[in-house]
Amino acid sequence: MNIVGLSSLRALNLSLMLFAGSIGVAGLSGCMTAGKDFAASRVMDLKIGETTQQQVREMFGQPWRMGREDGRHTWTYGKYKYSLFAPVETEDLVIRFDNNGIVRSYTFNTSKK
Repeated sequence: MNIVGLSSLRALNLSLMLFAGSIGVAGLSGCMTAGKDFAASRVMDLKIGETTQQQVREMFGQPWRMGREDGRHTWTYGKYKYSLFAPVETEDLVIRFDNNGIVRSYTFNTSKK
């Protein structure tokens, strides 16, 4: 192989390595999001002993997760954004209902400032 052919082959190899490296860096710099958006500004509208499940659904939409705690229904609304090179952003709201479907208690947490 002559010098021109060898030089072209090296340039091609270098281009392929740079392309593969840029794909890897792009993958590492991305972020991952779990959950879904909800109207965190409406949390203060929740009234313990008054707000119904239907009203909660109207305020925040379908819960991201549903479960049970001490035999009673719990609904979780949350959004969790993770990134390798940026601060983690989280917001979550856990609502606990009594046996009649009325808000018994809730917990709201956020990492946003």
